[in-house]
Amino acid sequence: MNWRKLPKEKKLHLVLVALGTVLVLGALGFGLIRWQYQRLGQIADRIEIAQKRLQQVQQSIARAEEIEAEFNARSRRIAEVEDGMASGDVYSWAVSLLRRFKLPYRVDIPQIGQPVGPADVNLLPKFPYKQVTLKIGGTAYYQDVGQFIADFENQFPYIRLINLSLEPTTGPSAADREKLNFTLDIVALVKPTAQ
Repeated sequence: MNWRKLPKEKKLHLVLVALGTVLVLGALGFGLIRWQYQRLGQIADRIEIAQKRLQQVQQSIARAEEIEAEFNARSRRIAEVEDGMASGDVYSWAVSLLRRFKLPYRVDIPQIGQPVGPADVNLLPKFPYKQVTLKIGGTAYYQDVGQFIADFENQFPYIRLINLSLEPTTGPSAADREKLNFTLDIVALVKPTAQ
């Protein structure tokens, strides 16, 4: 078929058919095929996310023994800490705890108030433990009070000493005048089984 020998009307029809074909192919490309590519891209993204999750699960399965050992070690640590928590008669627990702990310190604690609680923990919401609060008072030298408080909080992670008040004593001797009267609140967590 020779383009030059075709009549003008046939040439126009061929150009229109070619243009129509290009338009239809373009519409198919932008309509159906483009939509299909987008859909394939979404599926590829989902596959990638699923593969990452699968990899995490496989790593967790591979570390299952290690995770279980870590869980058991932490459970034992929690049980050890809970053994020292307040339970039963909180007042006698506090008195015996303070008597045992203050032995190496030059701190005199004659005042131990009645415990308030157990009540919900006011520091953290939805905390699984209850708390009791009791006020203590005594006398000691400044550095002895500081050392006693620091060591007490480090020894017992489930107890906080708050509302510390220090005042000078009025004693007859010069040594007594260097001492301080102190009061503070002990906030202790209560063992869950004791509730």
